[in-house]
Amino acid sequence: MTLASDTTLDDFLGGRLTLEQPSTGYRAGVDPVLLAAAVPATAGQSVLELGCGTGAAMLCLAARVPGLTLTGVEVQDRYADLCRANAARNEIAADIHTADLRAMPTEIRGQSFDHVIMNPPYFDPATGNPSAARDKDTAFRGDTDLRDWVDQAARRLRHKGHLTLIQKAHRLADVLAAMDDRMGSIVVTPIAGRTRYDADRVLVRARKGGRAAFRLTAPVVLHTGSAHTKDREDYRPEIAAILRNGAAFPNIG
Repeated sequence: MTLASDTTLDDFLGGRLTLEQPSTGYRAGVDPVLLAAAVPATAGQSVLELGCGTGAAMLCLAARVPGLTLTGVEVQDRYADLCRANAARNEIAADIHTADLRAMPTEIRGQSFDHVIMNPPYFDPATGNPSAARDKDTAFRGDTDLRDWVDQAARRLRHKGHLTLIQKAHRLADVLAAMDDRMGSIVVTPIAGRTRYDADRVLVRARKGGRAAFRLTAPVVLHTGSAHTKDREDYRPEIAAILRNGAAFPNIG
């Protein structure tokens, strides 16, 4: 495939995946890879990603768990097109819809899924200043309330299906407030850059119809040491295994 003049081709999972992304604006990094590693999917199950972007999370998940049925929804035309191209480039079957999640396509409204995954915008659209790059602003702030994201996930999940999401730690209260009585068995895993650092992100997993008690797991620490002291990668071995080899998160419930 020929690359556009304003995109780059980037390796993920140690080169197991290659993704075409815009040179500027929103670019997938570590977070969607961590999200994919937290999804408890097994072969033969169905996965819906809300806000799939260029496909990093769903394609990383597919690289770890073969035999999934993948569906994505992305509001931005260009990113949806890149997601389709990236799925084809990596020979992974995926059905990608260009749509606002608040106006879900008829084909998706008629389905239920074993898993819904998402990396919703990190900042409240009612606060802060918009980015000059419209696509980046949509990815990081958007104009869709977190309650709408969780509501659509709950609508699309089959009974006992899992919702898995990654979000900024300061918005955990918003995520939990968006969980209504359809969603239970909530597990929150804080993610910190280093020991003695506050958590910056959280992984949240919930189950439709779940009744287990709320769990707050031990934090996941990404890097060794308490500070970055050398110009080299210093991910903890279990995190390096996720980022380079597509491993699953160990022991997060």
